[in-house]
Amino acid sequence: MNEKRQLLRHALATIAYRGGKPLRDAPASFANFKASPTTKTPVELLAHIGDLFEWALSICQNAQKWRDSPPLPWDQEVERFFATVEALEAFLATDASMHCAEEKLFQGPVADALTHVGQLAMLRRLADAPMRSENYFNADIAAGRVGRMQTAPKREF
Repeated sequence: MNEKRQLLRHALATIAYRGGKPLRDAPASFANFKASPTTKTPVELLAHIGDLFEWALSICQNAQKWRDSPPLPWDQEVERFFATVEALEAFLATDASMHCAEEKLFQGPVADALTHVGQLAMLRRLADAPMRSENYFNADIAAGRVGRMQTAPKREF
């Protein structure tokens, strides 16, 4: 496996790890929290992230397709988040040909998902339901570990 593809896999593992934090133990009211009249709700952001990963996989498979999915209920969107990351990871873990440059996949859907994960963390604070901060440099993040079950943080503060 080439180094670029391996780095993409690590980026996905990072998204699963960091994305799981604002989703875990979120109060029921968080899903539909509005920071302002024009901001997306957390459940809308989560639906968009799922769309990004489905789009990324379709690009890799040379069948590019975008869709704007209406948000599912919160618990289903959380499951979809991990399922779509897992599906893209499963493809990247093979030796199947990619029908795009790794850099393009990173600069588009992967970087966009990272942005939205940060927005979810910020919205947790604005919704008065902050999550604990963490030194992510020391986090146990590994390519291939993209499901709901992640290792425990080494040091939160």
